[in-house]
Amino acid sequence: MRKPKITVIGSINMDLVTIATRMPMQGETVLGETFRLIPGGKGANQAVAAARLGADVHLIGAVGTDSFGTLLLQHLEKEEIVVDGVKPVTDVETGVATIVISEGDNRIIVVPGANYTLCPDDLERWEEKMATSDICLLQLEIPLPVVERAVAIAKRHGVRVILNPAPAQPLPDTLLDQVDFLTPNEHERDIVLAGRSIKKWTQKFIVTEGKRGVSFQRHGEWVLIPGFHVPVVDTTGAGDTFNGAFAVALSKGMALEEACRYANAAAALSVTKLGAQTGMPTEKELESFLAEKG
Repeated sequence: MRKPKITVIGSINMDLVTIATRMPMQGETVLGETFRLIPGGKGANQAVAAARLGADVHLIGAVGTDSFGTLLLQHLEKEEIVVDGVKPVTDVETGVATIVISEGDNRIIVVPGANYTLCPDDLERWEEKMATSDICLLQLEIPLPVVERAVAIAKRHGVRVILNPAPAQPLPDTLLDQVDFLTPNEHERDIVLAGRSIKKWTQKFIVTEGKRGVSFQRHGEWVLIPGFHVPVVDTTGAGDTFNGAFAVALSKGMALEEACRYANAAAALSVTKLGAQTGMPTEKELESFLAEKG
């Protein structure tokens, strides 16, 4: 079977992860238990998720020419992701995310750094690569004009587009009209719509609901595909795992409901280990998990 071909355009960060027994109150200091540097960024996370599930992945983004940038590129290459579309930036540091984990949840502050140096013209040299992809997968940790140009290029060549609208912001009608699938959580969906009716774009929304699962519209009714119950260590990256797996599932020709269940299972496995990418399953691990769950 031909491997899915996915182009991911998005952020590449180093995650600075601190684990504590509880979150500090405003102005309070608490002692942490563990600190780790873990590769992250929504674009890189989704690229890794897709690659581990057997896809040929091409990543377009930007990193600084600092130690974090070097380490992240080396890591992505080990994951067998093509990174010739990642530009090195000399005058801006690599993006970072500060993540505090406690009581099975997280709080995150992202400093975009080099990710925000990506510009629409950077995409032109990769048009042929995008044109031969099954899916173009995007998020919003890069400038919106880059996302809009990427969607325009993909649609020019009939390539399906998945947009994960996170961090959430109101999106123009023209962009919502062009994408094939939007994958927000419930909170992000409301921000994206900014008071507009969802009716015009209902069929495009795949709404993730954490451990409950994911919902979408079928024959005018919202359908919930239940999540899987697993021991939770760290929820960071679960949504990114869902998106990478969802892109792979659609590329393999799965129907929407089956693709959602496949992505739900991948996301469930991802929360059983610390770090956004650490718990992302391989194709074999995910197939075994699905077989076990029937």
